[in-house]
Amino acid sequence: MLSQESVQEQKTDLFPNPTIRELNEKYKPFLALARSHALLEWDLEVNMPEKGSTSRGFIMAQLALLVQINLANVYPTLEKAGTLTDLNDYEKGVVRMLEYHKKFFTRIPPNLLEEEQKLAVEATVVWREARKKSDFKSFQPLLEKMIDIKLREAEKLGYEKHPYNALLDLYEEQVTVDDMDAMFSRLIPALKSILEKVRSENRFVSSHPIELESYETQSLVNVNRRLTELLGIPKDRFRMDISTHPFMTNISRDDVRITTRYEGKDFAKSTFGTIHESGHGIYELQIEEKLEYTPIGVAASTAFHESQSRFWENIVGRSKAFVSLVTPMLKDELNFLGKYNDEELYKYFNRVRPSLIRVEADELTYNFHIALRYDLEKKLLVGDIRASELPSTWNETMQDYLGVKPENDAEGVLQDIHWSGGSFGYFPTYSLGNVLAGMIWHNIRNDIELDKTIRNGDFAPIKAWLYEKIHKYGATYPPKELTKRSFGESFNPDRLVQYLEWKYLS
Repeated sequence: MLSQESVQEQKTDLFPNPTIRELNEKYKPFLALARSHALLEWDLEVNMPEKGSTSRGFIMAQLALLVQINLANVYPTLEKAGTLTDLNDYEKGVVRMLEYHKKFFTRIPPNLLEEEQKLAVEATVVWREARKKSDFKSFQPLLEKMIDIKLREAEKLGYEKHPYNALLDLYEEQVTVDDMDAMFSRLIPALKSILEKVRSENRFVSSHPIELESYETQSLVNVNRRLTELLGIPKDRFRMDISTHPFMTNISRDDVRITTRYEGKDFAKSTFGTIHESGHGIYELQIEEKLEYTPIGVAASTAFHESQSRFWENIVGRSKAFVSLVTPMLKDELNFLGKYNDEELYKYFNRVRPSLIRVEADELTYNFHIALRYDLEKKLLVGDIRASELPSTWNETMQDYLGVKPENDAEGVLQDIHWSGGSFGYFPTYSLGNVLAGMIWHNIRNDIELDKTIRNGDFAPIKAWLYEKIHKYGATYPPKELTKRSFGESFNPDRLVQYLEWKYLS
């Protein structure tokens, strides 16, 4: 006779099928290797001395090969699981995600995987120096090698219509060029219209005196630490460091890490970078604990991840309610803010001006940056442009989109780390994440008094809502299905447009 505890365990067990339990067990060594790889990537950006790049590339390449070899232990059981018909949604998710991994690791040969890993480390170090010196030509040969690798990778993975589809699927399962083209064709014209009205009517300032104020790094370190505490991020499961390009990674559900950067002026760049990465961190911290160490104990997709960071950064962080909440704390740490009131801080945080740097772009112009990169990646993969043409094409498109033109490569084609690491297909998920953030805004207001909740500094209801709609599922459902389940519709750029019209034109 089963004990009461055993009965309760069976009731709460998400994976009752013994074959799925076996899959989860066989997946754990693969996960341990993958998370070790993530830790080395974090160290590469935060701590590694420059001379360590060659050995680090070798080590990370060997780890990637071990990941590939180890996953093969899952395949016999996975084949058996594929014949099962009585699985629950969580169990189906496990099978789906392992098939997703299997596709990549069985189609990409070890020598290509090793080649890419070694190149990614070398190219990242070279990119850093090229960015400092604004010297694209020093980075170009490595970028050309990476483009060749990504083309070979796309061919090995297989695709319909466009090689970019193979790479998009690595970040956004089942999403295609047709999906992205449809989204941008709706988004870009609408954003142009809103931007023109805002600028012609001077509704929001394009610059503010606060951006010229210098700050002590330690003072802003204190601000960023207090912001993460305000958002309720647990200290014993989280850490924050400094890197050239802010990012978030997680080694486990209880080891989530973000980075930010300090430039001495215009403090919002650092604080909103911190809020942005904290949004990523909150997602990882809130994935259902019972999914930990399983194939679905990860985020639904890159775009869903981005929706969390953009929601917290913009819809929460740049709201009047949040400004009112944090102004006393900001003035406590940054003395130069004493002469500015809440309204001035709100204007400063919500400047609208076409900018050259993506990570510093305002809500209205951000997606133009992504559309540019998306278009360039598509053209590179089909040979419509060459790597040598990237700087000039980049500059011309920026001029066309936003009326600004980079004066050097650091302000233009060299500003992002993604291409050095081989992350082709990643950029469009940023805009898709913005679209999902707009959908969150559209829906959450039906259940929560968002403004009041933010103004009171009580973020628990917001996090609970996000947990119920998104976080708790991990990768149980593919992103398109999760969107319909949570919001009752597929990816809808109109929700983002509605939010931006509400904020900037109402």
